[in-house]
Amino acid sequence: MDNVTLHFSNHSLLCYNLPMTADELREKYISFFVSKGHVQIQGKSLLPDNDPTVLFTTAGMHPLVPYLLGEEHPAGNRLVNYQKCIRTGDIDSVGDTSHLTFFEMLGNWSLGDYFKEGAIEMSLEFLTSPEWLGIPFEKLGVTVFKGEGEVPRDDESAQVWKRLGIPENRIAYLPREDNWWGPAGSTGPCGPDSEMFYYVGDAPCGPDCKPGCSCGKWLEIWNDVFMQYNKNAEGAYEPLARKCVDTGMGIERTVTILNGKQSVYDTVIFEPIIRAIEAACSCRYGEDSEKDRSIRIIADHVRSASFILGDPKAVSPSNVGAGYVLRRLIRRAVRHGRKLTHGAAEWENGLFLSPIASVIVDQLKGPYPELEENRAFIIGDLDREEAKFLETLQKGEHEFEKLLPNLLKDPRRIMSGRLAFKLYDTYGFPIELTEELAREQGMQVNRGEFDEAFKKHQELSRLQSGQVFKGGLGDQGEMAVAYHTATHLLHKALRMILGEHVAQKGSNITAERMRFDFSHGAPMTPEEIKQAEDIVNEQIRRDLPVRMEVMSIDEAKAAGAIALFGEKYESKVKVYTIGNSPTDFFSKEVCGGPHLERTGGMGKFKIRKEQSSSAGVRRIRAVLE
Repeated sequence: MDNVTLHFSNHSLLCYNLPMTADELREKYISFFVSKGHVQIQGKSLLPDNDPTVLFTTAGMHPLVPYLLGEEHPAGNRLVNYQKCIRTGDIDSVGDTSHLTFFEMLGNWSLGDYFKEGAIEMSLEFLTSPEWLGIPFEKLGVTVFKGEGEVPRDDESAQVWKRLGIPENRIAYLPREDNWWGPAGSTGPCGPDSEMFYYVGDAPCGPDCKPGCSCGKWLEIWNDVFMQYNKNAEGAYEPLARKCVDTGMGIERTVTILNGKQSVYDTVIFEPIIRAIEAACSCRYGEDSEKDRSIRIIADHVRSASFILGDPKAVSPSNVGAGYVLRRLIRRAVRHGRKLTHGAAEWENGLFLSPIASVIVDQLKGPYPELEENRAFIIGDLDREEAKFLETLQKGEHEFEKLLPNLLKDPRRIMSGRLAFKLYDTYGFPIELTEELAREQGMQVNRGEFDEAFKKHQELSRLQSGQVFKGGLGDQGEMAVAYHTATHLLHKALRMILGEHVAQKGSNITAERMRFDFSHGAPMTPEEIKQAEDIVNEQIRRDLPVRMEVMSIDEAKAAGAIALFGEKYESKVKVYTIGNSPTDFFSKEVCGGPHLERTGGMGKFKIRKEQSSSAGVRRIRAVLE
């Protein structure tokens, strides 16, 4: 799934529980699983390290993939948290009542502890117990994997649901595309899942309608994933000795259901954001369908942009990678703000995105204190990008005026889609504004020709959005692990050469190369680059041992370990020491792993390029030859 889609019918959602806010749901979920022996862990950055296949954290389990693959977690084998996520596979679909780019995910995990029976029992208790969500039992239905090839039907899960009281007519057996969690790559842990659905009410459908049907009667509320197989290189499924459970519940979706709303935008989650947009644009939500669409786009996109900019590893708007996605979000919000105000000059001078972002920061700074800590950065970047895009719009209008004399010579009064796309691609000028300007001159735009060019552009955008899901270190082969270990050596070398203000701001690793971002205000000199290479290569030549210890974050810092500024850490963390002893070491960092056992044999470290990444951040591209 490339984006978050909430499907609702036109029937009222008759939930008998009292209205619930996102804060209340978050607190209840964490409290419930802590009472069941789980340890609350911190949610992680929206910008994952070491995974070249994805630009953003796309699911609650994304940061935990290394532990699901077998690494030991410092906090134990029962975990619970809430995680901020972004999915941007189809930004242009946001604007209806169902799509989101930013969302919050609640999750709990068993790393080789309880399995299907325990997970299902806890899921049902949390959903139906009056002490927790209090959803009427008769409103729930479930789906399980129906089996395929050598993997049998998941009768084990079905029998647990039946024992707990779910009748056969509310259990649906569905195929792989509905009830199977695949491996992170082409091989690895995988298994069936069991999804829980809330019954909305009658909708046009046949008599055999069951949970999982897309008719609108059933809304998915929760998913339990059971990783019980390993898919090997030959494509066979082998039973895992260490079975894991990964569950996920979307906060926005669940709050919508619990409060009997038809759309997530009608909930208390979005109410203050929409009020702020109404105030900025002098309009009312719910009175005009086209304006409502623009308001939803602004609400979602400013929310997503605020979280990206407010992240400890924040990026600024740019034309590549995560910065490219951020720029698309901001500019689409600006365009729809301009649309709501008809391009009014007073709005252009006022810059309306940042006041909306301030409301979002105020609303969510409790669970996400990094928003308040980075408020000035959020506001500053939004203002700069909005002002820049307004200049872009003015340039686009000027370019259209230059084209107009030749366009008016065409008796067909049709502007080619090729020219319209050039305005879009070169100047960022939206097609809707080109069509509007053309209509004012009695012309039409060849939209089919534009759409063909835009489709090619979208395919490139999706590739840049990186929506192929893996997790943790994207490739855990020997060379990728060697590059990961080399980032520790480089980090320490840069601090030795440039100063202790240097801090890692992100990394991207494959089996062929590494990319390392770090805080520093000026380009490195050729001498400094050579010095960094020499220091790293000296540690490789020394064949230093790499040791891992589990300790508290305070103990780690007291022992001299480097921890990322602004990162959230658990009560217990992994500390990797590169050196001969705990006191005689070259590098000591808090990190999740994996790493080589020794530095020798990694190859020769060579910096291929050193360049600017964003304001105050430099980027090194390097290889192990």
